[in-house]
Amino acid sequence: MKIALVSISLLMLLTDIHASVQPQKDFDLQRFAGRWYRLGLAYDSPGFVRYRSRLTISMGTVELKENGNVSMTMWSVTSSGCHSVVYIYKTTSVPGVLTYYSTRHRRVKDVTVVETNYTEYALVLKHKKFNKEFTQVALYGRTEKLRADVMEKFRAYATAQGFPKDSILTPPAAENCPSSVVIFKYNAEKTLNSSAEEVWKYRERYCHISDYLCWRKFNFFCFCSCCVCDSHLEFNMQNES
Repeated sequence: MKIALVSISLLMLLTDIHASVQPQKDFDLQRFAGRWYRLGLAYDSPGFVRYRSRLTISMGTVELKENGNVSMTMWSVTSSGCHSVVYIYKTTSVPGVLTYYSTRHRRVKDVTVVETNYTEYALVLKHKKFNKEFTQVALYGRTEKLRADVMEKFRAYATAQGFPKDSILTPPAAENCPSSVVIFKYNAEKTLNSSAEEVWKYRERYCHISDYLCWRKFNFFCFCSCCVCDSHLEFNMQNES
C-alpha cells in the first residue's frame, strides 16, 4: 500500500512539473516559421548516451500548411551520410504547444516553444511518456552561432529542468549537411519566391552541362552538385528579379 501511494505521489509530482512549463507568451507561429539550426540539446535518456559524441548541429525548416498543421524538415548526419526527415506537427488550443505522432515509438509526443524572440533563438521542450517521463530541451538559432549569453540561458534552463551537466550538449557543426545545393534551393524558393521548376530553368540557363552532375530522387527535384555554379546562379537570379 505504501509503495502504491509513493508511486502515485511521484506520478503527480512529475505531472505537475510538466504542467508548469508555459509556452512563449502570445506565441506567433507564422513568425516562428522558416529556417532554424539546432545548436543545443539536453537529453538524459540512457539509450542516447552512446550517440552523444556523434551529435552535430542540425538544420531544419518550419513551414505552415493550409490545413493548419506544421511541417518541419530536419537534416542530420548519420553513418550513411546526410539525410532529411519530415515531421508533421498539429497545433493545439494553446499557442506554442504542438503535438506529433512518433511512428518510431507509436505514441503522441508534445512540443512546447518555451521562449523565442523569433529572429535569433528559441528554447523548445519536447515531452514523451513511456514507463517513465522523458524530456528533451533543445536550443535553436536562426544562424549557426549564437551569443554567449543565449548559450548560457539554454544551459541554465536545462539545468533547472534537472538535466545533469554531461547530458547538456552543444555539438559541432556538420560538414556539408545539408549540402549547399539544398540550402540554395531553399533560399531561392523563399527569398525569390520561385518554384523548384523555375529554379531549374535558371540552372539550365546559367550552368554549363559539364559543370554539374544531376540525379532524380522521388520525382521531386533534380539537384546540381556544383557549388560554384550555384553562387553565380543566385547572383543572376537576383539581378533579373
